[in-house]
Amino acid sequence: MTNYRRATVPGATYFFTVNLADRETTLLVDHIDDLRNAVRYARTRHPFTIDAMVVLPEHVHAIWTLPRDDADYPLRWRLIKTWFSRRIPRGERRRDSRIAKGERAIWQRRYWEHLIRDDEDFHRHVDYVHFNPVKHGQADTASNWRYSSFHRYVAEGRLSRDWGVGVGSDGAFGERG
Repeated sequence: MTNYRRATVPGATYFFTVNLADRETTLLVDHIDDLRNAVRYARTRHPFTIDAMVVLPEHVHAIWTLPRDDADYPLRWRLIKTWFSRRIPRGERRRDSRIAKGERAIWQRRYWEHLIRDDEDFHRHVDYVHFNPVKHGQADTASNWRYSSFHRYVAEGRLSRDWGVGVGSDGAFGERG
């Protein structure tokens, strides 16, 4: 088995992409309350800050900052995936390998993580998170997608409600705050 190396820096900020196994489903938005409760469950046991997050029908993007002495984001994702999966009715198609391991087939086994390197990297990933529903055709503007930390950023005055509207071909976003 391949030994994947992940960045593990205590107290760091990370960007994640976590996908469902079936990329044609709308399971995450259909069961948004279960997903929110799964995140709350993980946060009460192993705290972390959600800097930005968006939930699309079949994948999640998140930016988290971990406590100063902690780098165990795999544990947190495992708790979220497990909690969520236990609340979803069975019925998904499973390959023999998943059946042999007693696994559900809701989530892809692996996920993407990226260690945020500096403020510019952070802001670029926050923009990516908030613009993702528009990119995937789920909404015409970031403000029209309900399942996003974009609304918190607007309420806090960090982004304007019309942020991202009319993004040019150069990919430049509107002014912050």
